[in-house]
Amino acid sequence: MSNPSRCPRIVITPGEPAGVGPDLTVQIAQRTAGAELVVIADPELLVRRAEQLGVPLEITPFDARRPPLPHQPGRVCVLKVETAISSECGKPDSRNAPYVVETLRTACQGCLNGLFDAMVTAPVHKASINDAGIPFTGHTEFLAKQTGTQVPVMMLCAKGLRVALATTHMPLARVSAAITRDHLQAVIRVLCHDLRQCFAIANPRVLICALNPHAGEGRYLGHEETDVIVPVLEELCAEGLQLIGPVPADTAFTPGRLEGTDAVLAMYHDQGLPVLKHRGFGEAVNITLGLPIIRTSVDHGVALELAGTGKAHSGSLEAAIEMAISIASLKESVRVPEHPGHDVSVSAGSR
Repeated sequence: MSNPSRCPRIVITPGEPAGVGPDLTVQIAQRTAGAELVVIADPELLVRRAEQLGVPLEITPFDARRPPLPHQPGRVCVLKVETAISSECGKPDSRNAPYVVETLRTACQGCLNGLFDAMVTAPVHKASINDAGIPFTGHTEFLAKQTGTQVPVMMLCAKGLRVALATTHMPLARVSAAITRDHLQAVIRVLCHDLRQCFAIANPRVLICALNPHAGEGRYLGHEETDVIVPVLEELCAEGLQLIGPVPADTAFTPGRLEGTDAVLAMYHDQGLPVLKHRGFGEAVNITLGLPIIRTSVDHGVALELAGTGKAHSGSLEAAIEMAISIASLKESVRVPEHPGHDVSVSAGSR
């Protein structure tokens, strides 16, 4: 895929069949797009949901031999994966969990093989997947395992703010032990690398949040800043990275602090994401950094109560698709070395 003028091919996974993912996919299909959109799903699910929403939908089977063409409204190109049972809006069934996981695995493998330029994911119902006996923490961790990525980094973007996470989906009680020098250094390296690669920021400036209130208050409120965060920042700054911190999280997101900052690194999920979602919920994009593929996603959950009602807003999925196209186009025109440490021997079909 070396032709900059080539139409990108973006693969979409609609996620939980009982949630709003199929609704959003059907809504997106009604609009134009600057890429070919391929949906990995059960076509009957999409047709039923389109009928519920009262919108037209023409299904076209995906043909990998055909060169990608820009998406045409009212149609959807589908790579077929069948659900185990017919889904009912708002009522997840764990029997469909293998279907959900298979759509993700197929999309990831297609990206690894170069068939797709990027993957965009709608929300999944984690409890339903785990109830089926399939361990599943989240898309980020699943895709990291599928691609052999040691340090995936979750970053959300909304209205001029980028927030990355040093730890992702884990209990708060485990966060402190997870923030080691090696891990934090690896996360910051991935973040800075991908700000250059995916957003063309030549020398990114990253604000690093402290873990504890008042940045530990000279160890009276915690030792992680002096023992871990400060030494890592000093070492990386000596290498030329532009890092500011550790900054107490209660002031990290003030306008003065954010001015001239390209991204904020929060230490845990609910330290940074409430601010990000307050600024742009419903229009924000989740990006998994550090992968050998491009993956973007929506900023919300399955919204079971909205499935099939026509009330779901597709803004975040639209933004995720637009960002996937933008990153794919940038990577096509400016080749940047991939992250070290990927285990290329790990196939997307491995568990």
